Amino acid sequence: MKAKLCALFLLFYTGITSAEVTIEITRGYDAAIPIAVVPFKETMGSAPMDVADVVNSDLNMSGQFNTFDASRFTQMPHDAASANISYFRQMNAENAVVGRIMPVGNNKFNVTFELIDIFKKNANSTQPATGNPVLLAKSFVGVDGKDLRRLGHHISDLIYERLLGVRGAFSTRLAYISVERSGKNASYALEVSDIDGHNPQKVVMSSEPLMSPAWSPDGRKLAYVSFERHRAEVYIVEIATGRREIITHFPGINGAPSWSPDGRQLALTLSKDGTPKIYVMDLITRTLRRVTEGSAIDTEPCWTNDGQGIVFTSNRGGKPQIYQVNLASGSVTRLTFDGDYNARATLTPDGRKMVLIHLTNTGYNIALKDLHSDGLILLSRSTLDESPTISPNGAMVLYGTQEGTRGVLGAVSVDGRVRLRLPARSGSVQEPAWSPFLS
Repeated sequence: MKAKLCALFLLFYTGITSAEVTIEITRGYDAAIPIAVVPFKETMGSAPMDVADVVNSDLNMSGQFNTFDASRFTQMPHDAASANISYFRQMNAENAVVGRIMPVGNNKFNVTFELIDIFKKNANSTQPATGNPVLLAKSFVGVDGKDLRRLGHHISDLIYERLLGVRGAFSTRLAYISVERSGKNASYALEVSDIDGHNPQKVVMSSEPLMSPAWSPDGRKLAYVSFERHRAEVYIVEIATGRREIITHFPGINGAPSWSPDGRQLALTLSKDGTPKIYVMDLITRTLRRVTEGSAIDTEPCWTNDGQGIVFTSNRGGKPQIYQVNLASGSVTRLTFDGDYNARATLTPDGRKMVLIHLTNTGYNIALKDLHSDGLILLSRSTLDESPTISPNGAMVLYGTQEGTRGVLGAVSVDGRVRLRLPARSGSVQEPAWSPFLS
């Protein structure tokens, strides 16, 4: 049964894992905004974290910005008043980020930063040419040293939103499965990390496979599938405490958990009655409701944004395609018609599009479909891509793929213009899940 489930979901790679992933930009955006993130001025001592370096890395990773290496700066102003605008114009920067970090005792720090529009300030004057050149200015008081990296991600979010008009997702987190092999033995871990791979945390470890992590809407829990008791079972784990509970352990397949938008229900794939079907469990009463019927295999549920329907994969038309079931009426609508294989759909935050796995003549690729028009747009062109997950701002898609014989994470912008690769520092990672926005 374990082999059957693994084959059904096409989810496993082999390799050696590391708890930390790295970021490699493989394709950038030609029209990316040039932005100079100046190292923040440190007064009265050194900070344990280079906040400006975190901001620089975040903005560069997004693919929407071209940043500058810190070694290029020969002038390092700490505020807009001291900034030489001609210097930044010569660098061809459109914006600059300047700031200061000051220790205040007990490993606490005050941090300030300003975002400057280089073309809203006269080159030979501190007076603005066409309005205030400071687009954004913030101060943070008494930040604990261990929270400086988190603050850097928050500053990146603020800058991203101010310049692009879209909420930044740098403060969100990733969940993924890592696998470590030694000869015939293997150990598995469900891990979470910052989106840049830092601060990895092993939430669950097992000598048997783990799979299909899914974030709760509040970002505090993960549902996942475990074979630790030598059968497929669905668990929920609290990330902060590690406390776990078994949700389903019926005979056969227990898989593909998906949280309802309100966090009160879990959609699942169960084969307890024979053929795999989609079920919904009320997490308070633990009552179970079957929502798809017939003799076809139905799997990989994903809730619609309004909670009124579930999108799923089914072979009811002869080949795997994407369908949607209305939970009130039970009516089923087919959503994909391009090609012989479309599976593992997930909806964008606005509910207007979905990302899925589409089979092409080169392999299994990530594709984007507008639910109100025909056709698909290919976002990746590898041979075996899997498990697409969308950032909560709808800007990027993260997915599992292969690099040689090991599993890595790939990322692509929803318009296909920016591509990243996030390999483990050594070994493999797979089955990513992007968290919702976190407070």
